Amino acid sequence: MKRGDWLPSKRDEQLTMAKNWNSILHAKRSVWMIPEDVCTRFSLAVGAAEGENNVPAGQRNAVSNARLKSAINELVALMRDVKKRYFFIPPLNEAELVSLGLRMKDTTPTSVSDPTGQAKAIITYTGPTQLLLRITHVEGTPIDKKANYGCRVYYGKYAAADTPPSSGKDLRESVFTRQKKLLLTFEPEDTGKTAHFCMRYENSKGKAGPWGPMFAAVIP
Repeated sequence: MKRGDWLPSKRDEQLTMAKNWNSILHAKRSVWMIPEDVCTRFSLAVGAAEGENNVPAGQRNAVSNARLKSAINELVALMRDVKKRYFFIPPLNEAELVSLGLRMKDTTPTSVSDPTGQAKAIITYTGPTQLLLRITHVEGTPIDKKANYGCRVYYGKYAAADTPPSSGKDLRESVFTRQKKLLLTFEPEDTGKTAHFCMRYENSKGKAGPWGPMFAAVIP
């Protein structure tokens, strides 16, 4: 069973659900506009799977096991088809879905907190015009994996005669990353300039948290 699947993973539970569906389908056939031949096929599939499943363990062999597997697979495929075709068009109400052992989809969006932690980076030199940022969390600031979805790295290049930035707000270039490493490659004419950085966590909705500490390195 896939994670989050509505169908039970155990064979006995699948059969229990199928038998329950079989009773409800015949009672609701007209109201839910399910063709009679579909209900008939479903009943036959339930009967075949139940019959094979009821063979005592001591009497089973490779042939009966293959029949059981085939009958269960056919029943499961029919259950998925019936659910897709007749349980949502028109949509059943919550009580009807519950009677079938199903749940309504949760349409309430999951809230995502605003980031409150801070990020920084350790810089290493990997080659000419390149700086590798190893992003880490600032100790003592809140850690929330959902809120800290990724980091936006703000940066700027400054020559010796330029006025250096006083805060992250002065940095005009930025790049977003969800990785712990970020390789930045500058232009050859930037060699010798100082690259200043500041980072902010962002959540999955793009909401930014507080500015982290400023840091800098000379571009090789």
